[in-house]
Amino acid sequence: MSTQHSTERLMSTSVLVIGTGGAGLRASIELAQRGVQVLAVGKRRKHDAHTTLAAGGINAALGTMDPEDSWQQHAADTLRESYFLADPAIVETVARNAADGIGDLEKWGMPFAREEDGRISQRFFGAHKYRRTAYAGDYTGLEIQRTLMRRAAELDVQIIDSIYITRLLVTDGTVFGAYGFDIVDGTPVQIHADAVILAAGGHTRIWRHTSSRRDENTGDSFRLAALAGARIRDAELVQFHPSGLLEPDDAAGTLVSEAARGEGGILTNALGERYMERYDPERMELSTRDRVALAGYTEITAGRGTGKGGVYLDVSHLPREVILQKLPRVYRTLIDLQMLDITTTKMEIAPTAHYSMGGVWVAPEDHGTGVDGLYAIGEASSGLHGANRLGGNSLIELLVYGRITGEHAAEYVTSRTTVRRDPSAVGLARTEMQSLLSERGTESARRLQREVRNVMTEHAGVVRTEQGLQEGLRELAALEERAQHVTAHPDIAGFDDLAHAYDLLGSLLAARATLECALERRETRGCHNRADFPQQDPALQGNFVWSPAEGVSFEALAPAPDSFRSLAEADADDSVAGKLVE
Repeated sequence: MSTQHSTERLMSTSVLVIGTGGAGLRASIELAQRGVQVLAVGKRRKHDAHTTLAAGGINAALGTMDPEDSWQQHAADTLRESYFLADPAIVETVARNAADGIGDLEKWGMPFAREEDGRISQRFFGAHKYRRTAYAGDYTGLEIQRTLMRRAAELDVQIIDSIYITRLLVTDGTVFGAYGFDIVDGTPVQIHADAVILAAGGHTRIWRHTSSRRDENTGDSFRLAALAGARIRDAELVQFHPSGLLEPDDAAGTLVSEAARGEGGILTNALGERYMERYDPERMELSTRDRVALAGYTEITAGRGTGKGGVYLDVSHLPREVILQKLPRVYRTLIDLQMLDITTTKMEIAPTAHYSMGGVWVAPEDHGTGVDGLYAIGEASSGLHGANRLGGNSLIELLVYGRITGEHAAEYVTSRTTVRRDPSAVGLARTEMQSLLSERGTESARRLQREVRNVMTEHAGVVRTEQGLQEGLRELAALEERAQHVTAHPDIAGFDDLAHAYDLLGSLLAARATLECALERRETRGCHNRADFPQQDPALQGNFVWSPAEGVSFEALAPAPDSFRSLAEADADDSVAGKLVE
C-alpha cells in the first residue's frame, strides 16, 4: 500500500469546525441557521462523540422545581466551586444564557425527563444551591448529541468524520484553514477556511485511568492551538472523577456515574471501613468531586485499598427496581465490561482523569483565541470551571458558547474582505506528515503514548509535589527525544497508525503544559493538590497561561460583578439532603 499520495484533496468553506461533539455541532447549527457555509470534521464517528458519555444532566436556572433559583445563583455556585479561578465574565455569560440553551434543545425535540404536569424535571447536583439540572435518565449527553445531529441533518450541515486535522494554517497571526488527512485512505487534505472553530476536546487521555476512550482527548486542541500562536490556560487544573473502573485493562477508567452515590451508594476500603467518615463526615459520599477523589486516592496510597489498587462502591443494598430505573447505564456497563451484577455485587473503582478544566485561552465575549479568525469552544476552551467543575455545567457550556461563537464567526467571515494564504504554512504541515510516513525510526507511537500516561499518572495525578513534577519533566524530555524517531506504518485497514503518531504529539505538548503549570501553582486549590504546599495561597487567585515559546506566565483575574460575587462569597450551604454530587 502506498504511504505517499501525490494528490492532495483541496476543500474550501467559510467556516471550518474541528470536532463533531456537542460543541462543534451546536456551532455548526448556528452558522447554518445564519446561512453561512460550514464544514464540520472529526476524527471519530459523529454518533460516538465524547459528549455521548455525559450521564448526569445539564444545568440552567429554569426554576421549574425551585422558583427562587436565578442565573445569579447559578453563576455564584459556579464561581465559588471554581475556587475563584473561573473568569467571571464567562461564568455570567453561561449562567445568563443557559435557559435559552435548554429552550433550543426543547425546540429541536430533546426528550427531557418531565414532571406529571409537563414541566422539565430538575434534580440536585452537588454544590448547587437549588435543583437546576435537567436530564434524560442517565443518558443526557447521548440524547443531546442525537438531538443536535438531527438538527444538523435538517440543515444539511456537511460533516466528515474521518478527517484528522494535524495543523492549523496561519499567516500574520490570522488563520486561513487547516491541514490533515483522511484516516481511511491516507489522502492528505488541505482545507481553506475564513474562520476556524476548534472543538476537539481536552487532554485527559494522557493519564492511565481516564473516562475518555482510546484515541480521544489526547491533547489535539492544545497542540493545534499552541502551534497556531494561541495560549493554553489552566493546563494543571484537571478534574479527577472519584469512580472509574479498574478493569478490563482496555477500558480502565470507564466512569461509574455519580448518580450511583447520589442514589445511596456507599464507599468502603479493603478493610470494609466506610472511609468518607474520615474526610467529610457531614456529606459523606455526597461530598464534592475533588474531595471524594482525594479521599479514595488517600485510602489507596495508605495501603487500605484493594489488591488491584482500588476501593469499593456498593449499591447492592438498594432495591433492584430502583437500580434498573435510576442507574440503567451503570447496570449495563458493568454487565458488558465485567459480567458483574451491581444489584448483588460491589464495584471496584479508583479516581480517574475525567475533565480538562483548562484548555485554550479564550476571550469571554466570543471565545476568540487571540489568533484572528480562530475560536475555541467546549472542553477545548477554558475559563468556566477553574479548579473544580460543577456537574452539568459542561453540557450547558457547549450550547451557550456554541451559539455565541457561531454567531461571532458568522459576522467575522461575512465582514472579512481579504484572505492571504501562505504556501510555506501548508508546506510545513505537508513535510511534517511526510516525515512521519517515511522510514526513519524504530519507535512505536502506541508504546510511547503508554509511557506518557505512566509518567503523568506517577508524577501529576491526584496529588503532586515539586520533586515529582521535576522528575516528570525529566522523563517527558526523554520521551520527546524518542518521539523524533516515530514512524507510522499504515496498513490495509487504514491510516490509524499515522493518527496515533499525531495523538502522541498532542499528548506530549499537553503533558508539558500540564507539568510546567502544575509546578508553578505552589498551593492546594480544588482539584490541584500539592502535598508540599497544603494551603491555598490568595496570591495565586489567577490563571497560569502557557505557550511553547514563552513557557508559563501568571494572569490575575478581574473581580466578579456585585450581582453574584456576594452570593459566591457567602458561606455555601454544605448540607446534602437530597443532593446528587456530579
